[in-house]
Amino acid sequence: MEISYKQLLPKINTFIFDVDGVLTNGTLTIMPDGELVRHMNVKDGYAMKTALNKGFRVCIISGGTNEGVRKRLAALGIEDIYLGAHNKIEQYELLVKKYNLQPENVLYMGDDIPDYPVMKLVGVSACPNDAVREIQQVSKYISGKKGGEGCVRDVIEQVLRVQNKWDDFFDASL
Repeated sequence: MEISYKQLLPKINTFIFDVDGVLTNGTLTIMPDGELVRHMNVKDGYAMKTALNKGFRVCIISGGTNEGVRKRLAALGIEDIYLGAHNKIEQYELLVKKYNLQPENVLYMGDDIPDYPVMKLVGVSACPNDAVREIQQVSKYISGKKGGEGCVRDVIEQVLRVQNKWDDFFDASL
């Protein structure tokens, strides 16, 4: 009997996300000065901040090198931000060693071929619903949301809900 991805969520304590195509919709706006502008979803940011506040690790491994992306993610409190990562296994192995991570405790969300090697190693591999076919095939969970449109919020909220850490900050007396 195949295990449902939901049965794996109670073990998750670390989230790792790609940027382009996951935290963004993968579209780049090229400004006249050559600057590349990306758009991120505020709800994804809220979910990452909430996960950090609840004691989860949130890490970024991206091939992109935009310093604006680093500033935005650092402002949320994310400390492990690896940009310019073209061999994502190297950064993943650094994180495993740094935090003594076990694969079953890691959820990785990616959308394209560079994410594939890491996704084969983690406990829960996830992707937005507009990820490339090969990534969808290796994913234990495919979000109902597209990249940049709340897929990160989707997976974080699911993990926190399963672990009873999503609703516990609401005041029941309101």
